[in-house]
Amino acid sequence: MRRLRAWAPALLYMAGIFAASAQPTVRLPRLGHSDKVLHFAAYAGLGTTLAYAGARTALGPLPLIAIGSLYGASDEFHQGFVPGRTPDPLDWVADTLGAIAGVLAVYGYFSRRRARAASSAAPGADPLRR
Repeated sequence: MRRLRAWAPALLYMAGIFAASAQPTVRLPRLGHSDKVLHFAAYAGLGTTLAYAGARTALGPLPLIAIGSLYGASDEFHQGFVPGRTPDPLDWVADTLGAIAGVLAVYGYFSRRRARAASSAAPGADPLRR
C-alpha cells in the first residue's frame, strides 16, 4: 500500500496528460510560435511526481527519467490516433527534457537537504533515514 501511495501522484498526473492528449483540439496559450515550452513545463511536473515516488521507493533518477521519456513517446504515439492531433518528435524531445529537469530538481533538492542535515548531525548518522 505504501508503494501505491508513493506512485499515486505520478499515475494521476499521467492520466491527466493522457486525457488532455485525447482531446481533438486543446486551447492552450502559445509562448511565441512554439508549444515546446508547454510540453517542457508539463513534463517537468511529471518529473517531479516521478521523483517523489522514486525518493520513497529507493528508485534512482535514471529509471525515473526513462519512465518520463517513454511516457512522452507513448503520448506522441497516442496523438497519432486522435483526430486533429499529430505526433511531433520535437514535442517528445521537450517532454524528455522537462522530465529530466523535474527529476533532477527534486533529487538536487533532497541531496542538498540531506547534506545539510548530515553536516549538523552526529558523524555517520543519516537523519533522513528513520
